[in-house]
Amino acid sequence: MQKNKIKRFLEIVPGSLSWGIIIGLILLAIFNPVCCAIIIIIFDFYWIVRTVYLTTLLVMAHHKLYRQKDINWLIKCRRLGNQSGLDKLKHLVIFPVYKEGLDILRPSLKSIQECNYPKDKIIVVVAFEERNPLSKENARNLESEFKGYFFRYLSTFHPDGISKEGRTKGANATWAAKRAKELLQSAGIPDEDVIVSCFDADTCVAKEYFGCLSYHFMTSPNPHQASYQPIPVYNNNIWQAPSLARLVEISSSFCQMIESMRLEKFVTFSSHSMSFKTLVDIDYWPVDMVSDDSVIYWKAFLFYQGNYRVVPMYITVSMDVAYSNSFFKTIQMQYKQKRRWAWGVENFPFLVSAFLTENEIPLLKKIRRSLHLLESHVTWAVWAIILVFIGPLPIILGGAFFNQMSIGYNLPKITGLLFNFTFGASLAWIVLSRIILPPRPKEVSWTKNVIMILEWIMVPLIILILGSLPALDAQTHLLFGKYMEFNPTQKSKKMV
Repeated sequence: MQKNKIKRFLEIVPGSLSWGIIIGLILLAIFNPVCCAIIIIIFDFYWIVRTVYLTTLLVMAHHKLYRQKDINWLIKCRRLGNQSGLDKLKHLVIFPVYKEGLDILRPSLKSIQECNYPKDKIIVVVAFEERNPLSKENARNLESEFKGYFFRYLSTFHPDGISKEGRTKGANATWAAKRAKELLQSAGIPDEDVIVSCFDADTCVAKEYFGCLSYHFMTSPNPHQASYQPIPVYNNNIWQAPSLARLVEISSSFCQMIESMRLEKFVTFSSHSMSFKTLVDIDYWPVDMVSDDSVIYWKAFLFYQGNYRVVPMYITVSMDVAYSNSFFKTIQMQYKQKRRWAWGVENFPFLVSAFLTENEIPLLKKIRRSLHLLESHVTWAVWAIILVFIGPLPIILGGAFFNQMSIGYNLPKITGLLFNFTFGASLAWIVLSRIILPPRPKEVSWTKNVIMILEWIMVPLIILILGSLPALDAQTHLLFGKYMEFNPTQKSKKMV
């Protein structure tokens, strides 16, 4: 009972802080506009420094990605002089599937089939949900096309309504991993010789992905105490997607590139890989949490008493841009997807609750990681609201006297300076976004190149709708104990 009370208190903390900052600044703007203006000026300068810092990290990450894009990683593995280790290594790939159809799944499996890695070293598991009436038919179709190409190919069907499970991707992935464990045992393959990759259904790997993964696993100290994170890019249908959806997903890719340079804060996201032995030791993915792709990192971090890390791999995995056949439906889809990502705030009560009973992790490390996690979610929830909505309030509400003061005169100038810096950073982002684009399909007009540059004027709209609001929404749900269920983004090669 006491443990539940502590966890509930921790669930309240992020939303309370975010709403406290927003409401506090609004009240200050009403009753003490000078004080509010000082805070906003400090925040503006902080955001200028942060913008320069993050853009620098993005350029550095992009340089690493560009420099490594033509490496033949399989040859590098063979040059390590550990051929027996490479020969023993197997790759287990799990695709948790809900309603994704063959138009999504075929390209993902095809990318593995065409990768530059021995297919007799790869085990593919397509993990269907039993509650989807099309699962059996889709499984039969895919098995007829791909079953003979890999060391093993397995279709699993996750039963609905298992006790203490939620309808989450982690529950499906865990069921599939346990079936794969049985397969490995029957084949006499030890867990420590297997790397497991859990991919979203629309994930298409680069040709060198498994070579790159093998190289990093074989050269990393304590390879079982690490997850391996590629750079996710939403390139599969990016030329066909509308501007709003395309800009949001490019920004998401850039955020992951930035995070790959901040190893102290780096946590697994979306499609990633890890030692199968570690996955078994920590009892697989959580079956009752939405944010399974990040919680799995924290489970391993706790299991290894803080000696667990994420190794960035500067190689891409491509996924689909989520969009629909109308502007407002696209906004709705993107909003729900970003809110689901923001539901990663549930990691904070999970982690801190565990820290309270964990005595082996140094106290300073526990405090630092807890504050990093809390700060990232609170910043996500408030930054756009402060910049766009609260920033002008002292001028609007301060009256003539405030506007005649030097601080009232300089506040809009400083805010303008911030937006100039943001514009400068946007120019760098525009250039980098062009470089990571796949080649333009023949059926797409060349004029799309111009559109994809001009569309960046929509960034303020994205900041307003898809910046802080989904994160604040998720934190508010957690604040009031309104727990979210896993709501998969419906993707299709055809607009929905």
